[in-house]
Amino acid sequence: MSLTKERMRADIAQAVNMAPAEIGDRDNLYDLGLDSMRLMTLVMEWQENEPDLDNGRIWEGRCLADWWAEVETLHAGA
Repeated sequence: MSLTKERMRADIAQAVNMAPAEIGDRDNLYDLGLDSMRLMTLVMEWQENEPDLDNGRIWEGRCLADWWAEVETLHAGA
């Protein structure tokens, strides 16, 4: 099963104690309360479905749109 954008949104929302609908594609997730430890946990969970997901590229991003673009890149190369 591949990772979906809505799964990522739901996981992020849970990590910052918000409803998924409150997480916009371009919201700065660090401003919403995501910290490095929570992000590390999320990335490890996401890598269960997307083992080739690049940690470094995720860390460079600030929003769901950035992170989802990395997943789409993986899917395009598959």
